[in-house]
Amino acid sequence: MMKNILVTGAAGFIGSHLSEMFVQKGYKVIGLDNLSYGTLQNLSSILGHSQFEFVQGDVRDFKLLLELSSRVDAVVHLAAYKIPRYGNALETLDVNVKGIENVLKVSQKVRCRVIFASTSDVYGKNPNLPYSESSDFCMGSPEIQRWSYAISKILGEHLCFIYSKEHDVRMTILRYFGSYGPRQNLTWWGGPQSIFIDCALKKKAMPIHGDGLQTRSFTYIQDTIEGTLRVLEREEAIGKVINIGNIEEMTILELGKKIWKYVRGSVAPLIEFVPYRQFPGRYEDVRRRIPDVHLAKEILGFTPKTSIDEGLIPTIKWQKSVTKGEGRDDR
Repeated sequence: MMKNILVTGAAGFIGSHLSEMFVQKGYKVIGLDNLSYGTLQNLSSILGHSQFEFVQGDVRDFKLLLELSSRVDAVVHLAAYKIPRYGNALETLDVNVKGIENVLKVSQKVRCRVIFASTSDVYGKNPNLPYSESSDFCMGSPEIQRWSYAISKILGEHLCFIYSKEHDVRMTILRYFGSYGPRQNLTWWGGPQSIFIDCALKKKAMPIHGDGLQTRSFTYIQDTIEGTLRVLEREEAIGKVINIGNIEEMTILELGKKIWKYVRGSVAPLIEFVPYRQFPGRYEDVRRRIPDVHLAKEILGFTPKTSIDEGLIPTIKWQKSVTKGEGRDDR
């Protein structure tokens, strides 16, 4: 049984929860993060624990990654930049592509297993829902920098399959759908729910992009972590792509109104609709997104359990506490 795990992006939202879970399960964990978006506070429960070692560094540092990977049985690669709504597209491509390429190269050398965190964004504008792991990708124009995130993850997935076929790298690709919960980043990096909660707490208008009728599915962090853990513990998941997400679909406008109600009660929500033309350059959104999770159930025996209502309550409680100054980090 694998007992030594390297988590890249360990100080981030998903990475910190996953590292914490691994330690609780008896794994020895090395957490790697350059702290550009993650924070050590996210790891406060395990910093100093005998089963956890934190290393500040970048996944683009091949020598460092090779040294750390030589000490573990598996690498869970979470470190990444997300959708560049307001710029930073070049850095998104650089970090995401070089990161997974380095992880696969070191895995080839030291023979450790790889869990690659991909994204539901790879399905792009495909109108055929729900998205199964075999669904086609449908990207927008390369002139629209929003797609650089999805493209970087698609390239990462291709690299995983090529390294699997040509170098026998034991890999699994996870496509996460909208994770949220305590420790989520408080900017757009963390998702619309982060911004909406912050606005509701401060009684400011929630910025709704477009008409707000675009839909998403939101997965509570504990479900995301449980699905990831099961992948690591099952040999049947090797060589597979697996969706990890909640099938509960709602519009962004509905999400905003729901959050406002939880925070402000019956007070009418303050909403500001933001046209896409206000984004730098051209921007394109995905109209609907919902996963088919049959493969996760079949291979992992896993189905997300937490409804959006059940997950928002502890998320809002946490964000309210940090907004009051107990460790807030808005990077």
